[in-house]
Amino acid sequence: MISQRTAIRLSDGRELIYFDEATDAERGKWQDTRQLPPPPPTSQLRYDPLVDEWVAVAAHRQTRTFLPPSDKCPLCPSTPEFASEIPAPDYDVVVFENQFPSFSDRVAPDEITSLTSMVPVRPAVGRCEVVCFTSDHTSSFGSLPPARVRTVLDALADRTTEMSALPGIAQVFPFENRGIEIGVTLSHPHGQIYAYPVVPPRTEAMLRAARRHAERTGGRNLYEDVLAAEREAQVRVVAANEHWTAYVPAAARWPYEVQIAPHRRVADIPALDDAERDAFGPLYLDVLARFDALFGQPMPYISAWHQAVVGAGRELGYLHLQLFSIRRAADKLKYLAGSESAMGAFINDIVPEAAAQRLREAG
Repeated sequence: MISQRTAIRLSDGRELIYFDEATDAERGKWQDTRQLPPPPPTSQLRYDPLVDEWVAVAAHRQTRTFLPPSDKCPLCPSTPEFASEIPAPDYDVVVFENQFPSFSDRVAPDEITSLTSMVPVRPAVGRCEVVCFTSDHTSSFGSLPPARVRTVLDALADRTTEMSALPGIAQVFPFENRGIEIGVTLSHPHGQIYAYPVVPPRTEAMLRAARRHAERTGGRNLYEDVLAAEREAQVRVVAANEHWTAYVPAAARWPYEVQIAPHRRVADIPALDDAERDAFGPLYLDVLARFDALFGQPMPYISAWHQAVVGAGRELGYLHLQLFSIRRAADKLKYLAGSESAMGAFINDIVPEAAAQRLREAG
């Protein structure tokens, strides 16, 4: 649980926030000593009329840091020898504006130009932040104690509230990429938060399905009914406690995929109460341990919080975490090839009921 929140500015004007578990942390005295260039210009959003979707174009991200040596890690605390993104010599949890954002609230009107009448272009207004879970470079989220998971969850709640209030934000999306197989560019344990200016395609699809279900059932919530069915069937449930259930979706797209949902319907992380926040960590750490135990090696994964949208359709949301891996065997990865990449039609190599059984047995 957060005892102290301290916000500072880095040398290029970006915001950094320390979330500390003690009240005596002196953060304000540590200032960024680097001479950084101004933040990059805002990215573009280009509309694809063929599929009714927006694509972000962020050319400046080509220059972002790529797998630096541990003594040059920008997410470690600063040392006399190396000034990182975090000025302090230690920290619990830190959140800061991404130096190479896909979306930004620094908008200059003359940065955006039109293409054609069929392809409108708009500023990629939004915000991208980095969340550092621990100062220990060699650690992982699965190695955190439950109390630290609670601190991370409280930090995500803080950022979700603030980012949802920014002008033009459609949805706030916290996530973690783990493993070079997934494509991480920094090995330090960290996640990210995207504040999207448009509703992403997967959320749009979920909203359409939720609206149809509500119309057919007299206003019932789709995810609430799916979760109730999984809890009753039990065959795909991996683990559960008083407040949360972790289960493999019946139509899982990924070889090993688990969704973790609170039993009480809430829109987003800020809406979780203290008991739900405390209960999340032990269950999530248990599921992460099962993932790593499957093949006796660290499992590459994506961990994605699905929160309700900020505007129209918010009443249809139901907070849940989606955890999935591209590893389908100890020495094999699932690549998104022709059917998945070109057509968006997934083909899973693992029967979801078998995946759930293996994860239960891995505990």
